[in-house]
Order: sequence, then structure tokens, then C-alpha cells
Amino acid sequence: MAEELGVGLLCFIVHRAVEERVHDALAAAGHTDITLAQSKLLQRINEDGSRVTELADAARVTKQTAGYLVEQLEAAGYVERVPDPRDGRARLVRLTAHTKEHVRPIAQRATEEMEAEWAAHLGKRRFEQLRDALIRLREITDPYLDA
Repeated sequence: MAEELGVGLLCFIVHRAVEERVHDALAAAGHTDITLAQSKLLQRINEDGSRVTELADAARVTKQTAGYLVEQLEAAGYVERVPDPRDGRARLVRLTAHTKEHVRPIAQRATEEMEAEWAAHLGKRRFEQLRDALIRLREITDPYLDA
């Protein structure tokens, strides 16, 4: 049965498992107010900040949906809006210090634990080959690679 599934669907299934693991880890640490939709935006915020339109595009949601999610995240203290130094009329969404210091490490730890499980299941060599193949595919599939 699994042999009949396309690579795209198989990647989606694995991605969904990571999202759920991270979401569960955040909830277990007391961050029960972060929804999966909000986390899709959180993980796409650049270190120096991102515009709402960029987040909407990257998360594949409407600008209105992204704006609403950002408002929720801002009210909860996970993000802040600051002036864009490149364009005084625009604003950037940035992670707060709290999110960088307390939320991001939880997500990172959950991801690392899951990857360790995959490496144990596949074997270190096959896991590294998988990682290398996905990095190479990113070169031709990720429109945000240089963003």
C-alpha cells in the first residue's frame, strides 16, 4: 500500500507528524494557546522579521488570514510588530524575546528528538541520504530559499 503513495504525499505525512509532535511538545510545556495554523506562521518568521504578506504567501493562506493569526500571536505575546527599517510605511512581524528563549527551544528539541528516532529507524547512513536528497530537492522546489 505505502509503495503506491507518491513521494509528495509521503513527505506530507512525515511533515504532519513533525507538526503534531512539535504542537504536542508546546502544549505539554504550557503553550496550549498556539494553534497549528499559528505555528505555520511562527516557523516562517525570518530572524529580522517578516511582512504579513510574506508570511501569508509562505504559509499559503490569504493576507487576511495571516493578519488575523498575527493579531492572535501578538495578543498572546509570541510576536511583535515593528517598523520596517527598509520602508517606514511597512511593519515587520518579529518573534518576541520570550518566543525565542522559551518557545523555539521546545520546538527545536521536539524536532531533534523525532529526527533521532528516524535515524535510529532508518540507520544513520540512510537518514543522512534522506536529508541530503531533501536539501537538493529544496534547490528546485523552495521559492523562499534566498528570501
